[in-house]
Amino acid sequence: MGCPDWPTCWGCWVPPSKAADVDFSKLDIQKFQRKAERMGRDPQSITQETLQKEFNPRHVWTEYINRLFSLPVGVFSLMAFVMSFGKRARIPVVFWSSLAALLLVLVNAWMGARVVYSGLAPGVLTLHMALAFLLIGVLTYTAWRGTEVPWRVEMDELANASKLRGILLLLLVLVVAEGVMGSQVREMTDEMSKHLSLPRESWNTNLENSWLYLVHRSFSWLILLLSVSAFFFARKHQRGSLGLPAQGVLAAVFAQMLLGLVMSQIHVYGWVQVLHVGLAAVLVACNLLWLLGLSRVAGDDPQLVYNLKKL
Repeated sequence: MGCPDWPTCWGCWVPPSKAADVDFSKLDIQKFQRKAERMGRDPQSITQETLQKEFNPRHVWTEYINRLFSLPVGVFSLMAFVMSFGKRARIPVVFWSSLAALLLVLVNAWMGARVVYSGLAPGVLTLHMALAFLLIGVLTYTAWRGTEVPWRVEMDELANASKLRGILLLLLVLVVAEGVMGSQVREMTDEMSKHLSLPRESWNTNLENSWLYLVHRSFSWLILLLSVSAFFFARKHQRGSLGLPAQGVLAAVFAQMLLGLVMSQIHVYGWVQVLHVGLAAVLVACNLLWLLGLSRVAGDDPQLVYNLKKL
């Protein structure tokens, strides 16, 4: 909640770097009080003085940079949609997937405002994150299918290609399920921070009492097992180089395991939480791209295959 208002940030279009840069007398205190009430806080406890004490420049710029990144995402999604008109007759699915991506950007921009207005209300943040991951999936598909001849993973036998597809599909489902549980765990830490005012040092102890957290933590070992199995199965039966998607899946899973161990055994650092979410996005994109490379689409020449090293 570095920028408690939207689209401005502490009433400024350019975010302030220190509390002295904010004219608290011009802020709509009643608006902040209504928001505090939605967050379960006493609205009367919100004054110019308390707002000044809660000002955190690191949080301000973290939130503001997040907003700035939404601008190029929107511009490039619009450009992709415009360029998809040229493929509408030959590859209509690219037009529709580009349109879906653009609509997701617009909806999630609106959801971003809801996140701010709700004060990180349970469910709102998870939905905002889920829509972002769905957008990544749609854009990954659009980029893959939008080429003249989508690249392929070349396997030694069709049966082995089917087996690898099954492993990767199951892996993708588990990664999505793990992400949903992770968002719920994130909401639990927000609750501990906002309403219980618990220090970060005590978060691990409190999380240990939650079955959801324990399942989320243990679930990661199954994902590790599947990703390692997929990698070595592909290494044995895939022709040529494994390519970036396969390497990206394995690297992201190992990195996620390491970050999870840091948070569960050492400390729930804020920067580790950010990396954890970011790598989850990389994992989803690589997993889906690898899976798409094993798929076939209407009109394909069954003899035409592209190795991942072409990527």
